Amino acid sequence: MRLTSIACFLAGGVFVSAVATATVLLPADFQTAVTESGVIVHGRVVDVRSAVTAPPHGIETFVTVAVVDALKGNPGSSVTFRVPSGQVGRYRRVVVGAPEFVEGDEVVVFLRGQAPAIPALFGLSQGVYRVARQTGTPTIVTRGDAARGRIPLEMFAR
Repeated sequence: MRLTSIACFLAGGVFVSAVATATVLLPADFQTAVTESGVIVHGRVVDVRSAVTAPPHGIETFVTVAVVDALKGNPGSSVTFRVPSGQVGRYRRVVVGAPEFVEGDEVVVFLRGQAPAIPALFGLSQGVYRVARQTGTPTIVTRGDAARGRIPLEMFAR
């Protein structure tokens, strides 16, 4: 009886360990983000689509940004990148630290990856700065919570 219990426990442990995953990101300073990103663009989100991709990724969201200004690299008039999260039908993949986008968002994104692969964000949400336009004031760039420190876009792009 004891041997059967141990065998069931081990078999269950193997099954659970096969499906459990974790994401660990170390905070990166701004210089590291710039250096390790092949493309950095300021632009507006024009398309957001989630799709089922090959295992082990499951579901990814593909975001297309119309480029306003290429700060690093040569992306062309638009760039599409992938985010490891999204929803397809009743299935949803949630990755802690993965940002969400909607059409119309104005962003500065730091992208990693080599063609022909579709690039990904540098460090998930570490690679996204939101641009807020306020009437009568300069364009502001924020990362994460809008209440955090704000940087004028002109200074950011230097």
